[in-house]
Amino acid sequence: MKIICIGRNYVDHIHELQNAIPENPVIFMKPNTAILKDNKPFFYPEWSSEIHYETELVLKISKQGKYIQEKFAHKYYQEIGLGIDFTARDLQNNLKAKGLPWEIAKAFDSSAVVGNFVDKAKLSSPILFHLLLNGNKVQTGNSSLMLYSFDKIISYISQFFTLQLGDLIYTGTPAGVGKIAIGDKLEGFLEEQKMFECEIK
Repeated sequence: MKIICIGRNYVDHIHELQNAIPENPVIFMKPNTAILKDNKPFFYPEWSSEIHYETELVLKISKQGKYIQEKFAHKYYQEIGLGIDFTARDLQNNLKAKGLPWEIAKAFDSSAVVGNFVDKAKLSSPILFHLLLNGNKVQTGNSSLMLYSFDKIISYISQFFTLQLGDLIYTGTPAGVGKIAIGDKLEGFLEEQKMFECEIK
C-alpha cells in the first residue's frame, strides 16, 4: 500500500501559501509508516515547531490500474474518506528556499491521519467537508473547487505509478491550514458525518 498526495489543488490554499498555480497535479508520496488511524493521538515531534494540519478528501483505490483513461477512472475507487496531511511547515519552507526535496516535511511518521471511509454513492455532489480545531471550524472544503477532479488525478497518477488495491490518494487541502499545538483536538467531518478525531500530545 502506498500513499500518494496531491498538492496545490485548491486555488485559495495556493494563494494563502503564495505558491504558483500548477500546470499539472503536484504529486508527492508518503510511506505506509506515515499512516495514523483508529483515532490514535499524534505526538508532536521534537524537530519541528510549526506542524500544520491540512484536511483532505481521501480516495481508496479498489483495483489495480496503469495508464487509466480519465473517462474510466471512476471505476477504480468505490470509497471516499477524510484525512489530514500533517506538514512540518518550518522544515518545508527551509528546504524549498534551497531548492531541495521536502519529503521529511511531509512523509514523517504519523503524518497521514486517515479516518473512516464511506461508499461514494452515499455522498452528495459536490462533497462537503470540514475540520474542527478545539471545537471551532477552521477548514471548510468543497470538492467542486478542486483544480483537478478525482478522475483527472487518478488518470494522471497512473501514467507514472501503477495503482494497486488499497492505495490511498490524498486529493489536496482547501484554504484555512494552520498550526497545531500540544493539547489540541482535531475532528474531521465528511458532510455531517464525523470521520476521525485526533488529539495532539
